[in-house]
Amino acid sequence: MTTSGDKREGSLDAPVRHPIAWQSDEFYDDAALFKEMERVFDICHGCRRCFNLCNSFPTLFDAVDASETMEVDSVPKKVYWEVVDNCYLCDMCYMSKCPYVPPHEWNVDFPHLMLRAKAKRFKQDGAPLRDKILSATDTVGKIAGIPVVAGVVNAANRSSSARKVLESTLGVHRHAPVPEYHSTTARKRLRRLNNNTGENAEPTANTRGKVVLYTTCYGNRNRPALNEDLVTVFEHNGIPVALAQKETCCGMPKLELGDLESVEKAKNINVPVLAAWVDKGWDIVAPIPSCTLMYKQELPLMFPHDANVLKVRDAIYDPFEYLMLRHRDGKLKTEFSTSLGKVSYQVACHLRVQNIGFKTRDLLQLIPGTSVELIERCSGHDGTYAVKKEFHDIARKIARPVVNRVNDSQAQYFASDCPMAAEQIARDLDDFDAGHPMNLLRKAYGL
Repeated sequence: MTTSGDKREGSLDAPVRHPIAWQSDEFYDDAALFKEMERVFDICHGCRRCFNLCNSFPTLFDAVDASETMEVDSVPKKVYWEVVDNCYLCDMCYMSKCPYVPPHEWNVDFPHLMLRAKAKRFKQDGAPLRDKILSATDTVGKIAGIPVVAGVVNAANRSSSARKVLESTLGVHRHAPVPEYHSTTARKRLRRLNNNTGENAEPTANTRGKVVLYTTCYGNRNRPALNEDLVTVFEHNGIPVALAQKETCCGMPKLELGDLESVEKAKNINVPVLAAWVDKGWDIVAPIPSCTLMYKQELPLMFPHDANVLKVRDAIYDPFEYLMLRHRDGKLKTEFSTSLGKVSYQVACHLRVQNIGFKTRDLLQLIPGTSVELIERCSGHDGTYAVKKEFHDIARKIARPVVNRVNDSQAQYFASDCPMAAEQIARDLDDFDAGHPMNLLRKAYGL
């Protein structure tokens, strides 16, 4: 082993995250990066607890086992980049498996090491056209959301011949689920919220009782009904909802690409607007777990001294987290008109790593005649990973345990907080649609 010390047991202390030193020269230094990758890969090779999380770890372990010395020191450096490419920053190894995360002296943060490698490569080589397009969610959404263009794009995405062309030209797998685009976005549908003053808000010990909705680029242009469901449920529970004057992508797709300067640009647009709402006494909710995680974790680690970033971090909530906080103080309506029966529920990775517990399950189980089967396995979708030609089949393999659980569940509904994960799973299900818990909650209320 190349690590120092002989202590093999993990720490029992709660994991902590160190700031990401992405603006330092050493962060992008070739020798320093590969030295740290070899150190961490050596620890991972000796442990192997994460073998079943994603394809990064099997890629590494197979290469070690096939190498001359059967140790990391004889693994070709090109394999390092294969490990990097198979990491989609789900964060599950850090939060659920690794015993050597800080404050352990070995200080292993595999996801952020992979982020460092992605950032170094992007700074040095840029990115392929496909990856730039897939991560440019706002630009693509604005173009594809033009009324006439939206119809053409959606028709092309449903055409097998057009999908074959897309695969051959851009490397987007012909069978990968791709989002539908709506010209009437969530922000247009909910424009009545622009003038909401929140005057009837009922604060509790844990909430301010009024929320500004960060619709997210996916929720705004691809799944506007998700935001409509959220607003309907929140207003039914007496929670005023407003829209921020403007918003852009949270930056998660650019983070996964390693384009950290674009992440900063998005932060500079979004954070001052959201922080101003916090100053006016509002909380923040976002319907997509990855976007919430971006503001709760990644931006604060990238900009640990930005007061507005920290202000937004402390005021943003997952919608079900927020509703359950209200329930704790007796402010959630529990008069439901419709039972849901059994719900098969996949917990999105970027929700699990927020360490808020299973608030979606807990709330749905308040509905009489409703039980929730919890599935804590990855969908394999993870941003753009599953749509790429070279990774699509691997992503389906990662999702297979979830697919099997849902197919065997005899549930009435299948749902995931991440609509992209739900679509990835549903494509291989026998007889389930890609549902969302907020829509199920609205249905239970009879709204």
